[in-house]
Amino acid sequence: MRQNEERLSAPEWHDHDLVFPNRVGRPTDHNNLYYREFKPLLKKAGLWDQGFTFHSLRHTFATALFERRQHPKIVQSLLGHASITQTMDTYSHLVEGIGGDVVDGLDEAFG
Repeated sequence: MRQNEERLSAPEWHDHDLVFPNRVGRPTDHNNLYYREFKPLLKKAGLWDQGFTFHSLRHTFATALFERRQHPKIVQSLLGHASITQTMDTYSHLVEGIGGDVVDGLDEAFG
């Protein structure tokens, strides 16, 4: 292999068993992820000026879980919140309808 070809070949993959590695398997640098990947993706999607942040993805994920009626303890665990209070203080507005059908069923059970 010529010297120029060696410089053009892809670097060796470093497997560190990471969930979100960079392109060569090492830990992802948050600045690179944000400015080289996330911002261009927003621009391509036409969402550049809509105020989306990387943290918006986390809220979208949590909202989707609650819309699928996942138990709040599961959401807490997936988000890594230290307590269910933190999760419910942030997302309780999304669970308004949860549990209403339980009380309605009491009429049938005791009616």
